[in-house]
Amino acid sequence: MRIRLQVPLNGFGLQFDTVHLWLDRIIGRGNYAWHSGGVTAGRDCVVLYFRSTADADGFCSAFPELGLADGTCYPGYSSPALPFGRKAGEDEAVCNLYNVTTTQEAMRQLFRGFAFADRVGNLEPGSIYPDRRAPIIRHDGQALELVRARWGMPSPPSVLKTVRDPGVTNVRNTSSSHWRRWLGPAYRCLVPVTSFAEPLGAGNGNQWFAAADDAPMFFAGIEVRGWQSVRKVKDGETIDDLFAFLTTAPNATVGAIHRKAMPVILTEPKEWETWLSAPFEIAGKLQRPLAEDALRQIEHPI
Repeated sequence: MRIRLQVPLNGFGLQFDTVHLWLDRIIGRGNYAWHSGGVTAGRDCVVLYFRSTADADGFCSAFPELGLADGTCYPGYSSPALPFGRKAGEDEAVCNLYNVTTTQEAMRQLFRGFAFADRVGNLEPGSIYPDRRAPIIRHDGQALELVRARWGMPSPPSVLKTVRDPGVTNVRNTSSSHWRRWLGPAYRCLVPVTSFAEPLGAGNGNQWFAAADDAPMFFAGIEVRGWQSVRKVKDGETIDDLFAFLTTAPNATVGAIHRKAMPVILTEPKEWETWLSAPFEIAGKLQRPLAEDALRQIEHPI
């Protein structure tokens, strides 16, 4: 069993010794191996090999704060914590990293024809990773509001092996009964994005994409409020507002990097309004690839 971990932003530090002491005492020196795992989502990774799934599960339970680098298209990668219990290569995750630099004032101007409430406080630009809080635009009952929510909708209970639910970042099968409950206008949101990344695979980092004409972009999102779950074992149960966004077949620009999927991206005011307010029979038609000439490859996030 092989699992791939993201190195913490500030490195392992003193935790390096703690992890290796646990491995030596609980797993045994002859029952695991530790190697470099390349880079994904701009983060260094390490790879751990275990003789059994039980040992890998034990490690993940002992160190839940260490992020698993799932959905990275790494050859032969498998993990007890892969979403839906799948092995890599089976509908790999798409876009688990994006960047937002659109200012709050710019977003207000984009929706100046609507009642709009800004409730995010000071919004700093930067990269968004799974399970992080990020800005979304949603209904507040009477108007639109800009708020923060945690990236990752509730997972289907049938796929969870433990009480911990890391969340689902991308949603494609809108015919699933699990997702249908959140497809109405009251649960739809727009997720601001200025650029997004797809993994190049084999530890080669990411390819970034942005609008060809620098037009404003939003992911077509869904959200749920006040959801109680265990996102991290060390935090116990928390109550969060959660979101994810829809994916679809890739256009040629994205398909050259990720052959199976791309985010559903909305670039026109009419599309934004349709997504936020129309019945799903109409809004669901927006779940389609963006025009091929609407995106460009870029070297760094913007």
